[in-house]
Amino acid sequence: MAAPVVPDAVLVVGFGLTNRAVARALASRGHDVSVTDDRPTDATLAAAAELDLDLVAAPSESELETMVRAVGAVVPGPGLPDRHPVFALAARTDTTVLTEFDLAAAWDDRPIAAITGTDGKTTVTTLVTAMLTEAGISCVDAGNNDLPLVAAIDDPAPEWFVVEASSFRLGRTHGWAPRVGAWLNLAPDHLDVHATHADYEEAKARIWASQGPDDVSVGNLDDVTVARHLSASAGRRVGFSIHRSDAAYRVEGDTLVGPDGFLVPVTELPRRLPHDLSNALAAAATASAAGADEQSVRRVLGRSVPLPHRVEHVAEIDGIDYYDDSKATVPHAALAAVRGFESVVLIAGGRNKGLDLGSLADGADHIRAVVAIGDAAADIAAAFHGIRPVEHADSMSDAVEAAARAAQAGDVVLLSPACASFDWYSDYAARGDHFAALVLDRKARP
Repeated sequence: MAAPVVPDAVLVVGFGLTNRAVARALASRGHDVSVTDDRPTDATLAAAAELDLDLVAAPSESELETMVRAVGAVVPGPGLPDRHPVFALAARTDTTVLTEFDLAAAWDDRPIAAITGTDGKTTVTTLVTAMLTEAGISCVDAGNNDLPLVAAIDDPAPEWFVVEASSFRLGRTHGWAPRVGAWLNLAPDHLDVHATHADYEEAKARIWASQGPDDVSVGNLDDVTVARHLSASAGRRVGFSIHRSDAAYRVEGDTLVGPDGFLVPVTELPRRLPHDLSNALAAAATASAAGADEQSVRRVLGRSVPLPHRVEHVAEIDGIDYYDDSKATVPHAALAAVRGFESVVLIAGGRNKGLDLGSLADGADHIRAVVAIGDAAADIAAAFHGIRPVEHADSMSDAVEAAARAAQAGDVVLLSPACASFDWYSDYAARGDHFAALVLDRKARP
């Protein structure tokens, strides 16, 4: 499917980091840009003024309809909820909805390796970028990070773009077809943005929706939903699995292997939890499809360092290991971390993203006790009621102390919240940093 034509007049809805880059890119190419934001800050207004744009703050629905009718396309900011009136207005007025990915495709035809999934996107994106760079292929990672794709394409140097593709960006794309598209997994998430889980799944599936036979679809055969969509992909299908022997990229004994055989011994990986193996295979499959040679893939896998706040070891105190997994903001991610250890004291809670936290009890056979924190503390406690001991903590300091009391030598104290951080912290990194600082302070006590 061909990339969409960008109309002369475009309405940008929401003016965060990505849509500021969108507005700048549109204006620089001669488009007539209008901007609205429901909750503008001083920084938002200043950014609009810098681009010489008049930002309409919190328009009424009738005002918004007038703005929609005046343009040929609407570009919603990533994370704008499905329930936002602009989508119904666009449908009613037959106005095209585009994303930054669509705009990038209209303006640049360099190949893209895109990675999506509920968990592991950033890790795999980072690995693929390193593998391509190691192989001498000029590339840059963009998308769901500090560099929107519409800004990245201004650089003429990269041969490839490695794109972390969130459901927010994928869900409303039109004809965007990455040369290589990898789908890591699917579990309930972002139901505060997507109307239903089915909508979330459909958004993820768009990573392969416009691919043709010359493109490559990389999918996780251990995930039933991903495997089902992979079987219908029009691209060349490449599966990875830590359980199945028929996958092109797989685990054989204590070795990761690819279509041509040996990749790297599992023992050479910096960390070897099940999701680490899956991410390594996904990255190898994606980078290889984009042109990385096996030696480059192997070297990167052997020296890769886990990203911060992703089951990151903080310290050992009195025979108890403390891990920061603050990035786990959904139950699926927290369960993956819990199942990587034999005996865990779990610190969980925060601001729920509209998900069923009861599924955390599925990991109870790996959990000794639970410390419930934040807005969702009652839901965490309910999930483990009658199954495991639960203590409530009113601060992260109290949580660390409660977890230390509950743990025994050989246990792991794991901050894996299964929730967003915005009740107590500005983001998951601030939450993880505070946890780590408290643990290190505890270790330093005489």
